Amino acid sequence: MKPLLCTLAAVCLLLTGCAAQQPSSATPSEAASAATLAPTTTPTVAPTTTPTTAPTTAAIKTEVSAETEPPASKPFVLDGRRSDAGDSTDATGFVSLSDVIPDVLLDIRYYSTYNFTGERVRGYEEPVALLSKEAAAALRDVADDLREQGYRLKIYDAYRPQSAVDHFAEWAANDDTSMKPYFYPELDKSVLFDSGYIAYYSGHSRGSTVDLTLFEMANGADADMGGTFDYFGVLSHPDYTDVTARQYENRMTLRNAMLRHGFSPCATEWWHFSLSDEPYPDTYFTFPVSLRSLPDE
Repeated sequence: MKPLLCTLAAVCLLLTGCAAQQPSSATPSEAASAATLAPTTTPTVAPTTTPTTAPTTAAIKTEVSAETEPPASKPFVLDGRRSDAGDSTDATGFVSLSDVIPDVLLDIRYYSTYNFTGERVRGYEEPVALLSKEAAAALRDVADDLREQGYRLKIYDAYRPQSAVDHFAEWAANDDTSMKPYFYPELDKSVLFDSGYIAYYSGHSRGSTVDLTLFEMANGADADMGGTFDYFGVLSHPDYTDVTARQYENRMTLRNAMLRHGFSPCATEWWHFSLSDEPYPDTYFTFPVSLRSLPDE
């Protein structure tokens, strides 16, 4: 018998913000019209501190390469093999992003200890990025677009198994606040659910959501977005105006490219995008983040 499908119980869950983002109903034309945000009024309460260095207890990070020449790879073909939407363990419809976008950079934060939990998150068995084939193909188009503008993509997170989301919920219920100075200095840990930063189900578990940033090839460094990944606060809102013109332009460069190629943005996280026409809108997958989860070719 196939494992029970993890389904959304909306009547009893907190589903606000982007932690449990629902499939977008916007048409491509609607998405395109929303590509450039007009800056809004600067929030009256700005983040007090933005950490620039990782804590010594969170030193394990995924190594990335700054090489500008991508390694050779065979062309990616979007074949017809799909995951069974009724089987949360079936990774048939998923691929490794590194096979689809050879020059992609990976900084898989939940495999490392530099994340808001302060430890490796359950379900991340390898520092790899998996996505549905459809989302990976669309992200390849984004990468091609941005490469012509002098950027590569750096991935913080992609497919996230339900076990990882459960880990977040368990962490939220304990008294550990060791990473508060780095990820939620303005907030009490107890409000993270109510504020929508954490939920019992995540769009990432449906396999077509990705967290990413830009890497500037000319400088050999990440583009300055005016805030770090997974910072819980208004600083992370894409339309936050208390950043420099260059930082805002970088956020819009990423956002516009993602929207041009079929992704929907998140109102509270500049790094978070979901494929608008996602292939598994009702399935929350459970297989671990590992190349071993993928089917043999």
